[in-house]
Amino acid sequence: MKQENKNKVLLCIGILAVVLLILLRFGVYFIKSDGFQGLSMTIPLLLLCFLLFAVCTSAFFAAWVYQDCIRRGDDAVLWAVIVFMVTPFIGLLVYFLRRSEIKTNCQACGHRVSVRANYCEACGTQIIKKENFMMEKQGTHHLGLIAANVLSMVLMLVCLIGFFIRVAAGDGVNTDAASNDRVWNLGMIQMNYSSSQDNVWKLDFRSASVGFVKEHTMTIEDADTQQLYADISCGTVPEGATLVLWLVQGDLVKSIDVTNLSEPLEYPLNEFENGKVYVRLQINGVKNTVSEICIR
Repeated sequence: MKQENKNKVLLCIGILAVVLLILLRFGVYFIKSDGFQGLSMTIPLLLLCFLLFAVCTSAFFAAWVYQDCIRRGDDAVLWAVIVFMVTPFIGLLVYFLRRSEIKTNCQACGHRVSVRANYCEACGTQIIKKENFMMEKQGTHHLGLIAANVLSMVLMLVCLIGFFIRVAAGDGVNTDAASNDRVWNLGMIQMNYSSSQDNVWKLDFRSASVGFVKEHTMTIEDADTQQLYADISCGTVPEGATLVLWLVQGDLVKSIDVTNLSEPLEYPLNEFENGKVYVRLQINGVKNTVSEICIR
C-alpha cells in the first residue's frame, strides 16, 4: 500500500511538472514578445487552454490505465507513464493490445488464474465462478475518470476550434506592416537561414506567402550619424513581385522598394529618434532572397 501511494504521488508530481513547464513556456514567451503585442489575448488564451486540457486528458487516461493495471496485476506506473507521454490515443492503443487479462486467486493454492479459466493451471482445482461473475457484472470501472476524460476532451476540442476560427478570421491578429505593434503572419515562409547578432539581421529564404512580413527590432543609438545598411539580393523575381523594406517607429513609417537593388542600400536615420525601431521585410512573391540588414 505504501509503495502504491508513493507511485501515485510521483505520478501527480510528474503531471504537475508538465503543467508548470507549459505555463512557464507561455510566461517566458509573453515577456520576450512584449506581452503578445499585436495579438488579441483570446488567441493565446485559447491555445493555452487547449494545451492544459490536452494535459488533463492525458492525465485522466493515465489514471484510468493505472487503476486498470492494478486490477490486472500489470506494472501500473510504467503503463501510466507510457500513456501520458506517448499521447493518450497511441498509448491507449498500445496498452489495449498488450494488457493482461483480469486474473483472480485460486481458492486452493492462491495461484493467479484467468477469470475465464475453469480449472487452476497449477493445482487443477475447479474455479468457482461466483466472484468472476460479480466482477464482470460491475462492467467498466472508474466511471468518474472516464466522465472527466470526456469533459476534458470536449473542452480541448472547443478551445482548438475556437483558436482556428479566430486565427482564420484574422480578427485580433495584426498583419499591417506599417503598424507600430508586432506583426503576426497567417501565411508561411520557407527559410534557409535566419540570425540576428550585434544589431545585424541576416535572412535567407526560398519563398513565402504573398504579403508575408518578416520583422526584427533594432536599436538606433545616434540617429544623426547612423544609417540603415541593407544588402539584399532577390534571386527570383516573377512579374509583379516586390520586396519592401519598412522602418516603423511610433507614427513615423518609411517604406522602400528593395526588389532590385544594384548596390547595398544606405538609408539615413536622422528623421528617427534614438531607441527601438521595427525593421520589416514584406515579401510579395520574390524567391531565393538573401539579405543582411544592420544599423551602423
